[in-house]
Amino acid sequence: MNNQSQRYSALLDWINANPNLAGATIAPASADASFRRYFRLTLPNGETKIVMDAPPEHEDCGPFITIAKLLTSVGLNAPECGDFDEQQGFLLLSDLGGETFLQKLKADPNAANQLYPQALTALAQMQAKGSSLAKVPPYNAALLQQEMGLFRDWLLGEHLGLHLDKETLARLQQQFDLLEQSALSQPVVLVHRDYHSRNLMTSPDGRPGILDFQDAVMGPITYDAVSLLRDCYISWPDRQVYDWLRSYFEQLREDGLVAVDFEKFARWFDWMGVQRHLKAAGIFCRLLHRDGKDGYIPDIPQTLNYVLSVTGRYRELRSLHDLVAELCAEPFGLNANG
Repeated sequence: MNNQSQRYSALLDWINANPNLAGATIAPASADASFRRYFRLTLPNGETKIVMDAPPEHEDCGPFITIAKLLTSVGLNAPECGDFDEQQGFLLLSDLGGETFLQKLKADPNAANQLYPQALTALAQMQAKGSSLAKVPPYNAALLQQEMGLFRDWLLGEHLGLHLDKETLARLQQQFDLLEQSALSQPVVLVHRDYHSRNLMTSPDGRPGILDFQDAVMGPITYDAVSLLRDCYISWPDRQVYDWLRSYFEQLREDGLVAVDFEKFARWFDWMGVQRHLKAAGIFCRLLHRDGKDGYIPDIPQTLNYVLSVTGRYRELRSLHDLVAELCAEPFGLNANG
């Protein structure tokens, strides 16, 4: 019996030992890019629950529970945490539904006109009300650089097998430094860090269900907006993206969270997106080569096309644009003129 089968057997034993879950049926709900798996329990009365399976040697449920409580305390729609077996890594959660934003948007792209304003309103609420309460690590220079290094090490190095010379490495590092400086110049708020269409659930009451927030940090105010509006899994025309961004910016300004003009805010947003998409493309390669998960490789072209599109607009980032075009355009079929 392999480790996953052993864990599943232990999970069934844990469920069966809970009298409140008597007679429940179990089915897979989802898995994510980490070691976590999720299962949906259906009770005899029709009520559903979610069980998180988080192997304790790989995953710490503590941050998830802490942030979940924080989000619900400020009126956001996050899972309520129930029974927790810390030793085995099993956590019972309320069920936020079975339809992600991505699933809804793939079926009905017009739903974006409703879903994105809801998500941006929730995001502004999280930043305005949750930031002063959060006890999470800082999104500091070291972390920003470490994340961009994933692109260099896992995509260029491991995936494409490139050995960059000193001059190219220095050129790349100079661009990383510019992106770091832009990120650290922004107002600091609570950052979900993966606020996108796969981690938001549709909801009848218009409050998106928020998931996968356990890696939250205190960091740049535009980070989560980039995750949402320049999603690695679904894309929208630039004009629509900036329309949504402007309405979100107005919410932040009303809340007193930003004091710059929209042009400056949009520049922060663009440059933050470059940092995030370099990181994401590197993670997609790491998931393949380290973890044996190949399902994210098809998302790399869209992710790197974002990088090319944005860096092509800024003289300061032209070196990065040319480097990505030179090294990645052919392997990933990119729009090198972006």
